Amino acid sequence: MKIYLKIWRQKDASSKGKMVNYTMDDIEGDMSFLEMLDILNEELITKGEEPVEFDHDCREGICGTCSLQINGRPHGPDTLITVCQLHMRSFKDGDTITIEPFRAKAFPVIKDLIVDRTAFDRIQQAGGYISVNTSGNTVDANAIPIEKENADDSFYAATCIGCGACVAACKNASAMLFTSAKVSQFALLPQGRVEATDRVMNMVRQMDLEGFGNCTNTGACEVECPKGISLENIARMNREYLSASVKG
Repeated sequence: MKIYLKIWRQKDASSKGKMVNYTMDDIEGDMSFLEMLDILNEELITKGEEPVEFDHDCREGICGTCSLQINGRPHGPDTLITVCQLHMRSFKDGDTITIEPFRAKAFPVIKDLIVDRTAFDRIQQAGGYISVNTSGNTVDANAIPIEKENADDSFYAATCIGCGACVAACKNASAMLFTSAKVSQFALLPQGRVEATDRVMNMVRQMDLEGFGNCTNTGACEVECPKGISLENIARMNREYLSASVKG
């Protein structure tokens, strides 16, 4: 099939970007979206032109690196998948596909479709961990009883891959869903309660320092999340934050 592409090209964060048009012929429906971009880049290199820069790594829907805004939606038209799991059969012959980087003040463009998402790393470094006693006098984690519902909810929160789709989907570019998922995965377990107060205060403070906006309460983040992270995590983080503020 024939596909028309409109791709955002930008040298770096300080340069002015623009949409550039490309035409792709003989695209097969079983190709992944990233394979299609690989073919485009091969053609550009053959012509002596600069290839389109885009992020990718595992290509198995695990790492979240392949974050692209496709026709206005993070990760494209399908739900609960990342771009690397998107196939060209999701589009029709003659379709025009607009491809852009995730848009957020806290995600500056590095080049073309690649953005700097290290703001997420700094939020995690502010408190997204537990301090573990490794002195040799440790307690086996399996010896600590945990309610199954809490264990399941913690696991579901931990499935967040930090791709940034929640930020790209939010008109305020809020990182509340990401941050709350990282708070929840520890807040629900006894190992995480020891540092719960400092954790939520520090992570929310860092989230604000990075320039992310406030939650819009529209739920777009949950809809576009490739892992289906629930809005319940935001409610839990708000409760944790309120409790920590009162204690503090």
